Amino acid sequence: MARPRHKNPTPAELEVLQIIWEDGPCTVREVMNLLKPKRPRAYTSVMSLLNVMAEKGLLNQKPKGRAFIYSAKVSRDKTQSSMLSDLLNRAFDGSANALVAHLLEQAEPNSEELDEIHKTITRFTRKKGGA
Repeated sequence: MARPRHKNPTPAELEVLQIIWEDGPCTVREVMNLLKPKRPRAYTSVMSLLNVMAEKGLLNQKPKGRAFIYSAKVSRDKTQSSMLSDLLNRAFDGSANALVAHLLEQAEPNSEELDEIHKTITRFTRKKGGA
């Protein structure tokens, strides 16, 4: 039985998306070369991964000569929002408080990061018409 495809990217797919978001549209060879320092992979493995990502709707695939150019179909921000929403609902029963509390315990932010988090909460509260 085939494994159901999840709408969010797998870790390997996310690694490829990070490359494409940072470097722009790429060929299979370009993605393979950019992955090399982190995790060397065969050309055919990278090509298969990119094709699966195109089928999943994560990438656009456009012919260029004998190769294809792959570009992100969805922005980094939308992808992160989708992944976070999935995590929030599946792991924290929709509780933003539980997610943030767990994140703070795990990340152990320094004082500068905590100041930025406070500023972000203040901006969000003002934007939503609160305090």
